[in-house]
Parts: sequence; structure tokens; C-alpha cells
Amino acid sequence: MQRLPREHPAEAVDVPRETLPFDGAPPFETRLRFLRSAAAHASLGAPPEELETHMSWLFFVGERVLKLKKPVHFAYLDFTTLAAREHDCREELRLNARLAPGVYLGLIALREHQGHLALVDEAHLSAPGRTVDWLVAMRRLPHERSLPVLLADHAVGVAEVDALADRLVGFYRRALTLRIEPHAYVERFREDQRLNRQVLATAAVRWPQPLSVLDRHDAMLERWAPMLLERARHRRIVEGHGDLRPEHVWLMPPAPLVIDALEFSAPLRQLDPFDELAYFALECALIGAAWVGDRLIVRCAAALGDTLPPALLPLYTAHRALIRARLAMAHLQDAHPRTPERWPQQAARYLERALAAIELLEALAHANSFTTARRSCSP
Repeated sequence: MQRLPREHPAEAVDVPRETLPFDGAPPFETRLRFLRSAAAHASLGAPPEELETHMSWLFFVGERVLKLKKPVHFAYLDFTTLAAREHDCREELRLNARLAPGVYLGLIALREHQGHLALVDEAHLSAPGRTVDWLVAMRRLPHERSLPVLLADHAVGVAEVDALADRLVGFYRRALTLRIEPHAYVERFREDQRLNRQVLATAAVRWPQPLSVLDRHDAMLERWAPMLLERARHRRIVEGHGDLRPEHVWLMPPAPLVIDALEFSAPLRQLDPFDELAYFALECALIGAAWVGDRLIVRCAAALGDTLPPALLPLYTAHRALIRARLAMAHLQDAHPRTPERWPQQAARYLERALAAIELLEALAHANSFTTARRSCSP
């Protein structure tokens, strides 16, 4: 892993004592105000560019990006303690070294001493003070080399997709193969559906009768459960990337990079490679590049020697689309949702994709039933 250059304590920002929480650490808003300042990034001499995500703040500083985890608590993660945020930062470094070598550089400590804040490289923590937060330091990648930008510019060809497939094939071959109890694997899908129903049944989804789609998917899960059981029995479950999407792919020489592995939940990374490849293909189709996901799957299946049952990809696609619809609408449950008008429209787009995949599963189920009936009637 690359080592960051030595960090020098930046010009200090006062910490207002009257707003310190019970443990004496500066409040999150104070930390955020410091990181937005030119003083925090003395070598830059100007405030950084910033970007807010659901769980983090990112600060673009020259050729680096610093990521600060929000002290949030959701059903699927709890970042309210310093120890939890530090653990998550270290997991982010470990997991992303697999598909994005040289991009995740190390940790930076946000230190407080005598009412002043400063950023310090983890390798140089001997100075007085205490760590009040941690940031992940990353190499800034050129925006124009991201896969969605290249696709929009019609600058992606077969060779680039095949190079990405080769990167992923090597990753899956080296990935930790997991012993997942088959029925527990199927139960994960049922639990996802229970969560989907909780959100989509009450949300203002711009889609006629979303529960009908969920009901039909429930039926297809039960119909094709034996296929999922076989995937687990044959040790097809690995520790994968967990969030394989086009916006996490950079086509960089000498090989593609895939950033932003899902670090906060080990169970969500424990999956069938073709589950997350189907997810990637779904996201490619939504941006008008279905051929990219299709080619990637075909090349990966051939290289991994995996003969995919016809129903496997549409089942994974339908399931991922419903989860994405649910996650879109879940944004509206935040106290202050960002861009609230966006999420119902996005959910409807995923529901359309889910329905198309479910209709294919129903057709396959009907064809199988017809074939079985013909065989039973044969003399």
C-alpha cells in the first residue's frame, strides 16, 4: 500500500468548549467545519471541494480524497462511536486493496489538542493530543476515466469490458469461498423481501400496485429456491465486492480498478459472484449500456467454468431491483432527506426492471412445468 507523505499539523481551528459533548470531543459539526476550511489543508492553501453521501463526507484536496464517516445509526450500521468508525475505516482499506490497489492510501487522524484541531498521518501520532476521528485517504482518480463517463462518450469497447472481466475473474478465483448453510442462504432472500415489503407497502411509490410485484417475486423465490440451495451446496458463495456498480469502476491503465467495496457488513459481501454481476448488469442497463453487463457475465462464466441455470440471472436481477427500489424509498425516511423528489422516480425504474425479470422467471417456470407434464404423459 502506498504511504502518504508526512502530514504537518495544520493551522488550528478553535473548538467551542460550550458545545463539547459529554466526552469532551468536538461536536461533529465542529469537525466538519474544520475539514471544510483552508486551514485544515495548509499545503493546498484553499478550501477543498466536498461531496456528501448517505454515510460520509468526502473532501477533494489536490490529488487526494479524504473520507469522513458520519456518526450515524441505521438499521444496518452504527457509526456513533469512534471505535466503530475507526474499524470501518480499516475495513475499507483492507477490502479495497483487492480490486483497487494503490488507491486507498491509509488513515489520517483528526487530532484535538488544547482546543485546536489538526490532521495527522497515522504514522506520526507521537505529538500531544488525542484522536477524535479518523479519515480514509485515497488517491484521486480522473473523473473522465470512470465507466459511466466513458460510456456516455461512447469510449468503451469490447477490449475494455474484457479487461474488466479478467480483473473480476482473478478476484473471484482468489476470493474467500464461504460455507453457507443452504437453507440460511435462501432465508436471506426471504428476509430481504420482508424488508422490501415494509418499505414499499407504505411508501408513495410512483408505480401501480407495487405489492403485486412483491407477491409475484415471492412466488418465484419459492419456485426457484432449489436452484439457490444448489448454489450454496456447491460452494458458489464467496466474499465479494458487495456493491458492484458502474460508478465504482475506473478504466485505468494497466488494468481496471473497482473502488468502494461494501465494508460495513460482512453478510452483505457474502454472495454468489453472479448475484453481484447480475446487479452490475442491471445498473448498466439502466444507463443504456446493457451490452456491457451481458458481455461481462458471459466472459466471467466461461472463465470460471460455471454453467448458469437459465433462471439464475433473472432471479438475482429481480431481487436486486426490488432491493434497490426499497433503498431508494428508504431515503425518504431520513429526518431531512436530500433530493426527495428523486427517490420515487428511481424506485419506479427499478420496479419496472424487477417486473421484466419476474415475467421471464414465470415464463421459464411455465415452460418447465409444460415439459414435465409432457414427459409424464409419454408412454
